[in-house]
Amino acid sequence: MTPVPPRIDVVCLASWNADLVVRVPRPAARGETQFASDFEISPGGKGSNAAVAAARQGAKVALLARIGDDDFGRMALALWQAEGIDARQVTVATGERSGVAQIQVFDDGDNSIAVYRGAGMGLGAHHAQAAESLLRQARVVMASNEVPQACTLAAFAIARAAGVTTLLNPAPAATLPDGLLALTDLLTPNEGELRALAGAPADAPEAACAATLLARGVGRVLVTLSADGCRLHTRDAAAQHLGGHRVPVVDTIGAGDTFTGALAAALARGEAIASAMRQANAAAALAVQGRGAIAGMPGRAQVQALLAT
Repeated sequence: MTPVPPRIDVVCLASWNADLVVRVPRPAARGETQFASDFEISPGGKGSNAAVAAARQGAKVALLARIGDDDFGRMALALWQAEGIDARQVTVATGERSGVAQIQVFDDGDNSIAVYRGAGMGLGAHHAQAAESLLRQARVVMASNEVPQACTLAAFAIARAAGVTTLLNPAPAATLPDGLLALTDLLTPNEGELRALAGAPADAPEAACAATLLARGVGRVLVTLSADGCRLHTRDAAAQHLGGHRVPVVDTIGAGDTFTGALAAALARGEAIASAMRQANAAAALAVQGRGAIAGMPGRAQVQALLAT
């Protein structure tokens, strides 16, 4: 088994892809061609983004991931090294392509994304089992729906048995088995993902949808509300709402991942959930003021400065 470092705060089951970003005025109609005003290639993938966000908030982060042996895979390794992230449990798959996301950013800052997951789709339960000692020593293990469920199930089972907090960002929306929900201490859907997971219509009450997921075994449900902040649902207390920060939006790429990573870092420091929510809210508000998923992600000092205003 690969040796692990002496201290790990957060282990991220990480998806990785290179973001191919174009900026266009609005979503294209079917069959329509638009001229883009800009194009860039930047690091992406929900798991990698969240790992970087956690590291910038001071957490010692390690990855469990699978990437291609190509230029985009080498981009990932260079990023993680620069951010001080432990990548010794990252598998480089010979002859496979790394993931790619085609992203359109619109004039209002919103975006649409198509993701090819590439080598990351080969991440399985055996990778989690091989990293058991790493997972057991962490304080938080986090994942998203961009990682194959078999890997997340195995990793969360190992973490739960060791008393490690499990955090799942269920994006993009997908059906989740009760077995995985029961292993999830904290679930962080947005409003659309919440209703999809609960099997409810788009106008269903948030509280009822959260109650459905809590009944299926989730420890706590923290719903992200974009500019309106977030709201925590538990079994034994009234919902706890935290308002957002009103800030100018450049683009929203990576904002949810920044929220997840900052939340994980705060929980790994031992902060109470209310404090962790404040940290995550502030980090996401700072992230939307920068371009791309990584460039706008703040450091801990920036988050503390915003919270002090």
